[in-house]
Order: sequence, then C-alpha cells, then structure tokens
Amino acid sequence: MLNLKAKGLIPIKIGLIGKGNLGTYLLQKINKEQLLPNVKITAILDEREKARVELPACADTYDCQAFHDITSFLQSDIDIVVECCNIEAAKTYGLGVIQKKDLMLISVGAFADSSYGKRLEQAAEENGHRIYLPSGAIGGLDVLKAAKLAGGLESVVLTTRKPAHSLTADKITVEQTLFEGPARDAIEQFPKNANVAIVLSLAGVGVEKTRVRIIADPAIKQNIHHITAKGSFGEFDMTIKNNPSPDNPKTSHITGSSILAALANLNSAVVIGT
Repeated sequence: MLNLKAKGLIPIKIGLIGKGNLGTYLLQKINKEQLLPNVKITAILDEREKARVELPACADTYDCQAFHDITSFLQSDIDIVVECCNIEAAKTYGLGVIQKKDLMLISVGAFADSSYGKRLEQAAEENGHRIYLPSGAIGGLDVLKAAKLAGGLESVVLTTRKPAHSLTADKITVEQTLFEGPARDAIEQFPKNANVAIVLSLAGVGVEKTRVRIIADPAIKQNIHHITAKGSFGEFDMTIKNNPSPDNPKTSHITGSSILAALANLNSAVVIGT
C-alpha cells in the first residue's frame, strides 16, 4: 500500500494526467523546486495527437517520462495517479486507473454522476486502492464529515461569488445570480466553476440536498465562498476569500496548494485535520 511506502520515506512516484495550468504548477513545485521531499512526478499522460510533439519537450523540461497511451502509462513505475485535467478525462480514465493505482482526482465534478461515483468507489474497494479528493478552494470539510458521521447534519448551503468575467462573457454592471439550486445541477451548468460544490456535497449531505448559489459580481476581484451548515451539532458559518489563479481566473490560487498539501500527507508521519 502507498501509506507503507510513505512510512519508510521511499520516494512516491506520481503519474500526472493533465499538463494545463494546474499540471504545470505541480510540475514546477514538485520537480523543479522540489517542494515535497520524497515525492516526484515521473510520468505524464496525454493521448491527444498533437501531444506527440508537445509532450516530450514538457517531459524533458521537468525530468519525467511522456506517455501517449494509458496502458503503458499505468504499467510504468508509478505509485499514484493525479488527474488534473477535466471532468471528461476523469470519467474516461478513472475506472481504469483505480484498478491499477491509487488515484487523486482533482476534477471531482465527475462525482456529480452518482452512478459513476459508486462504480469508482466499488472498483477502488475491489482492487485495494484509494481515491483522494483534495479540499480545493474551501475548508471546513472535517467539520462537515464529523457532523455527518454523528448523524447530526441537516443542511448545507454554499454561496459562491466570483468576478463576473470569470463566469460569463456578458458585460454586466451589477451583480447577477446565475444559478440557484442543488449541487448536482450546478456542476452541469458550470462544470469549470462548481468543483467546490461537489466536494462539499461529498463531505456533507449529498449533491441533491446541498444548495448552491452562484453569483457573478463585477465589483470584486476574489473568488468568495460562503458556507453555512446546520444540524444537531450546532451551526457552521465560514467565508473564504481566495485570490484567483493568475493563469486561470476560474480557479482559485489556493487550489494548487491544496493538491500539494494532500500529496504531502501521503509522506507524512503526522496528518492534521483529515
């Protein structure tokens, strides 16, 4: 198991699916800056035809191996696969990956399809592997999980407020509510913006009961998430104001750091809060 390797501080070898903004961030922080001791990205997968030209140069830059097919990628000497591409890729590769390797899934919107989520979880159990879902742009998941486990979580509401240009191409001068409803529908209508809603749902009361409101606000520059929860445990109220990623305004700057923190936990003798 991966955690046994971590206890012995044997280097954890990561296979990366996706070399966009988040993938490049991880390559820079892990392979170039060596921010995480005993962790290295050793393989990158991209099956697109144009990647046969682009990917080898990227692999050379970051001292790892390029792969153009999933079979050879999974047969390589990697311990865990990190998907940071998109929901389509997560659903395309997830089941095949979890049969062979542990999986850290960044595009948690794939779990909006509950049947797919159940199949992925079942495959993980059958093959003795684990699925990791980083917290991303929010916090407080440990509180929700504790309340849920004790049977005392009744309602969870998420209000996401983002700069208007990151949510809509329309020129608006006053804030507009673009969506209000269950988390399941939020991820369908705003797949690049609603991962927070899904991971919150998985920790709490589910994608049908978690209520989501998405607001486009031309007067702000940060991504703001306000979470409230109620139950027999009491009440929970938290607001997080994240600076957007300089490379992708749809993604919070903290998202990449949350992935690094999750990977650091794999190699840590003491795990705090999760």
